[in-house]
Amino acid sequence: MTFNLCFFQDVQKHSVHTLVFRSLKRTHDMFVSDHAKPIALDDHSHKVKMSSKLKADYGAVLHMPVLKEGKDRPIHGGLHGHQTICLLGDDPEYLVTGTHAYPSGPGVALTAETKLHRMPSEAGVHSMALTLPPSQARLDAGRTAASVGDIHRHAGIAERSQPPMSSLVHMEAGGTKTSALVRKAPTMPKPAWHPPWKLFRVISGHLGWVRSIAVEPGNQWFVTGSADRTIKIWDLASGKLKLSLTGHISTVRGVAVSSRSPYLFSCGEDKQVKCWDLEYNKVIRHYHGHLSAVYGLDLHPTIDVLVTCSRDATARVWDIRSKANVHTLSGHTNTVATVKCQAAEPQIITGSHDSTIRLWDLVAGKTRATLTNHKKSVRAVVLHPRQYTFASGSADNIKQWTFPDGNFIQNLSGHNAIINTLAVNSDGVLVSGADNGTIHMWDWRTGYNFQRIHAAVQPGSLDSESGIFACMFDHSESRLITAEADKTIKVYREDDTATEESHPVNWKPEILKRKRF
Repeated sequence: MTFNLCFFQDVQKHSVHTLVFRSLKRTHDMFVSDHAKPIALDDHSHKVKMSSKLKADYGAVLHMPVLKEGKDRPIHGGLHGHQTICLLGDDPEYLVTGTHAYPSGPGVALTAETKLHRMPSEAGVHSMALTLPPSQARLDAGRTAASVGDIHRHAGIAERSQPPMSSLVHMEAGGTKTSALVRKAPTMPKPAWHPPWKLFRVISGHLGWVRSIAVEPGNQWFVTGSADRTIKIWDLASGKLKLSLTGHISTVRGVAVSSRSPYLFSCGEDKQVKCWDLEYNKVIRHYHGHLSAVYGLDLHPTIDVLVTCSRDATARVWDIRSKANVHTLSGHTNTVATVKCQAAEPQIITGSHDSTIRLWDLVAGKTRATLTNHKKSVRAVVLHPRQYTFASGSADNIKQWTFPDGNFIQNLSGHNAIINTLAVNSDGVLVSGADNGTIHMWDWRTGYNFQRIHAAVQPGSLDSESGIFACMFDHSESRLITAEADKTIKVYREDDTATEESHPVNWKPEILKRKRF
């Protein structure tokens, strides 16, 4: 009797992810020894290459015979003109047509050696083919964009390490190196070091979300507008409440302090735009015209003009003194969430929930340019205090632009939230505040995100109540003030104890991942 014994062994099951990872590791181990090694030179391939080069560059003269070096062959005919050379003792097939031999210089007579018209030997043709400069077609083919390897190899090298024509001279002299092309690989500038910011003071007092901030020109106090329908004025140095103003019947969405007169301007979801006289702490003017909630306002720096933006998809330009509606800037198809003014053209910039940014001609009251790069609502726009540039914030990206036409500079990616506010100082620190309570600090020039802050909500508030609605640097640029959803105002300052060694720049350029739009 035969017994068949079957042994069953449990096979350990792995996930597809584990199996794929192991396969990748085996493939990596198999090829890692040959990685980045040059391919060995193949003699047959080299011969094929040289023969094709000979045919391409010297096909017109390859049919001509090679003369023996040692034989003297008399030449018939004069020394000038295009004539036929008849070789004695040879058949008519052995005819060479071409110019005669010529002296090496003016006034030099031909000798028995120099008057022979010798053809180069095969070895000479090969060596000549190797030393000749590449053809124009090859030069044109070589002038393409830098490869990935070139970008990594040249990263950090100065943009122009040699004169523009030096590489062409190198080519004309017979060089065959392709690394000396005129076009240089792009380089990424290293970001400047900025000290980190830390929480310095938390100010409580509002009974609703704090929606807007403005600092007065003398840098003595700042003003906030809130969902509790009040406007409060705070001492900047101590953080103590100086004054409360009541008059709005809904959330105060925007405040601005004039540098040209003792006036405070405010706007809110009650469609009202008010001008307060701070000597009497009373409303002295109303600006009527908006058909829906007014979400933001800004004062022109050089003329007495106020610009407001609203949920009625318009921005309105007001004469401060006469209260006249000078222009109604229409063109957006959804809520206009933010507006900024500057003295140079374009004097008005608006960002809207229709995901566009518009640059306006203040004199004509018409759109100068429309920027459609954003894919989501644009809730924040900020102008650089020294450069002729600005940034816009949206849920998809922060984008930087140049004036006057709104040419795109770069994307600042990584703040994956609804960005409500932006602020920038003269040192090139860009701050973005988001709906989820996070603050990101960026280097303006390079777009490097050097710090992320998520401050705790004040005791008694829910974690879901963390949100940044507005932020602003004071005029000394040593304090950053934020307006938050936990009904507090938080003040940040730079960490004086931080150094480049304690907080190094952890910079990894992502030039290949940058989006072009």
